[in-house]
Amino acid sequence: MKAAYGRFAMRRQRFWYLLQIAFVGAVLPMTVAAQDVAAARPAQQSAPQEPAQRRAAQEVAATDVTGGLTLEQLQEMALGNNPTLAQAKAGVRAAAGRSRQAGLWPNPTIGYSGDEIRGGSYGGGEHGVFVQQNVILGGKLGLDRKIFDAQGKQAAAEADEQRLRVENGVRIAFYQSLAMQAMVETRAKLRDIAKDAAETTRQLFNVGQADEPDVLEADVEADQDELAVVTEEQEQQRAWSVLAAVVGKPDLALTHLQGDLEMLPEVDAQQILLTILRESPAVKIAQLGVERAEAESVRAQHEAIPDLFLRGGYSYSFEQLNGAVPPKAAGSEAFAEVGVNLPIFNRNQGNIAAADADRERAKLEVQRVGLVLRQMAAPIVQNYVSSRAIAERYKSRTLPNARKAYELYLRKYHEGAAAYPQVLIAQRTLVQLETSYINTLENAWINAAALQGLLLTDGLDLPAAPDEMDRPVREINLPITENPGMRP
Repeated sequence: MKAAYGRFAMRRQRFWYLLQIAFVGAVLPMTVAAQDVAAARPAQQSAPQEPAQRRAAQEVAATDVTGGLTLEQLQEMALGNNPTLAQAKAGVRAAAGRSRQAGLWPNPTIGYSGDEIRGGSYGGGEHGVFVQQNVILGGKLGLDRKIFDAQGKQAAAEADEQRLRVENGVRIAFYQSLAMQAMVETRAKLRDIAKDAAETTRQLFNVGQADEPDVLEADVEADQDELAVVTEEQEQQRAWSVLAAVVGKPDLALTHLQGDLEMLPEVDAQQILLTILRESPAVKIAQLGVERAEAESVRAQHEAIPDLFLRGGYSYSFEQLNGAVPPKAAGSEAFAEVGVNLPIFNRNQGNIAAADADRERAKLEVQRVGLVLRQMAAPIVQNYVSSRAIAERYKSRTLPNARKAYELYLRKYHEGAAAYPQVLIAQRTLVQLETSYINTLENAWINAAALQGLLLTDGLDLPAAPDEMDRPVREINLPITENPGMRP
């Protein structure tokens, strides 16, 4: 009896030893994998430093100019500093990570099982280990990945859209600031003319050819023109602050801009509309929404296919066999389980109907986006055409006549053949026309930039997250420009 009980104890000890080996074999790979992930994180975190260094070098090269900043240089600076571009790229990486995660198999489960465990001098019970795995059937993992792949394509289209939005936002802010620069220069020229007129009037007064009210009126006009220069300089600083913010460098010092405000681009109304409808990222995002909705519809139909449940393991029973002499345990046993979930009551009917409705909605969204783009482009096209026509009339006829009239009145006044009020009227008319001309050019450039930039205008607008792709068309944010003749 003692010898038999000794063999029984040795078997029991051997079983526990095998059980420990099984658990160590299961846990050790997980621990090593976790250490590998932790060791890889510093390398991943240090990787973004190289693009930052390259971006800093590009900024130095872009700002190292002597004759002023160009539009292309400012756009290059924005591509390296505007935070929305990094946000859009992060959205692309997030979508890629979700796509990868969606196609992964569920992890197996390993564990310990015990049954009829008892103590006492005889011991007993069953002890064992098991492995459990759920097998996904019906191609559901592939369909999940297809859904997130479509979402990733939308995120990539959103990133491309954001790049165009930033470049176009810089273009609009550039021509706003260029217009303010031209306004300051024009006001400064008119101020110098007013100072010369005031000095000439004072000289005429000294020789008795002008009255004191003429001298006072000339001095008042010179003071007003001086204040106008100060006002326009403040407006120039405001426009520059907007440009620096869109570029992503709010501390960028005010610098002279290189550009020709009078060289308006040629925009064909019908052709630009077709280009917007064909190349707009909003249309592409809406079309990708249809692809995603179709994938979700197919996935909903496959949800009713049951998954396979597998479970197997090994156990050792210490229960004594009846009548065995000497006493003997039942010994090693193996077990296996296979199961499926029967789709009798719930066949995912509701989600299938909802997915079909979402697919229909996505198809109609493509049509809606095209109509919205037409609606948004119509007033911008009209404003551009009107502003360009007014600017051409100003340049070819109105301004040359106003300058000539002012010069003739001023010459006649110096000769004593005209009264000073006539000079003032001609001067004020010239000032009004010069400022209106610049405002009209600014308005024409803003609308042309919006059209050529596919109606993407706000360079600091937050890019949509991968799970927020239901807004392919946003409100267009054009700067408000004043009508010709509104500024003093």
